[in-house]
Amino acid sequence: QVQLVESGGGSVQTGGSLRLACQASGVVFCIGDMTWYRQALGNEREFVAAVGRDDTTRYADPVKGRFTISRDKARNAVYLQMNSLKVEDTAMYICSTSTHGPWNNRCSGWGQGTQVTVSS
Repeated sequence: QVQLVESGGGSVQTGGSLRLACQASGVVFCIGDMTWYRQALGNEREFVAAVGRDDTTRYADPVKGRFTISRDKARNAVYLQMNSLKVEDTAMYICSTSTHGPWNNRCSGWGQGTQVTVSS
């Protein structure tokens, strides 16, 4: 099975930047999409951004133009560059992978998350 470990969270002021990283290990050959979600206290988990095997990207409307997702296939890692951070970006950011192909979800998984706190 795949294991995912996030890093790079922290506390910043409004307008600041952070770069999150998610490192995949274990069963990685069949990883499809790599996706960032976030969950604020008391809220449901929400989609933030995703990058496919072909490097196509998708973003949630609230983060378009401020966040950039990228993927390093050689390192089995995904990154989230977050600029112009707002208080409403405060959340636990969680990495997820999907499985590409008939591999019985062996490359699908969730990380534990990394906390991002933005203060005014």
